[in-house]
Amino acid sequence: MTRPTTPTAGSEALPAGPNQLRGIAIASFVVFLIAWGLSWIKAYVINDDLPNTCGHVRRQVFPPEVTCVSANGVVTGADSGWVEVLFFASFVVTVMFAALALAVTWAVRRK
Repeated sequence: MTRPTTPTAGSEALPAGPNQLRGIAIASFVVFLIAWGLSWIKAYVINDDLPNTCGHVRRQVFPPEVTCVSANGVVTGADSGWVEVLFFASFVVTVMFAALALAVTWAVRRK
């Protein structure tokens, strides 16, 4: 059974909804996954042998990072600052816009 494409008398069509908000949430989630992937590749592919050559290894899970701290305080293998900023900022934007899209969708359907 197909639905009519034109609204019947006495009914209003619902607005399209927060498509742009959903788009921003999805795009920022993709950026979050790319930043996570870059961190993971650097930690577990590029710096794979770092624990074998270093005496003091630091591991971080979120975002993934494996670093070596030498006796004079020099850190080797850390993520770039912009990758960490991109990682956390895109995560925050994803959560904010997804929540906003859900709230707008709920408000539109409640009418």
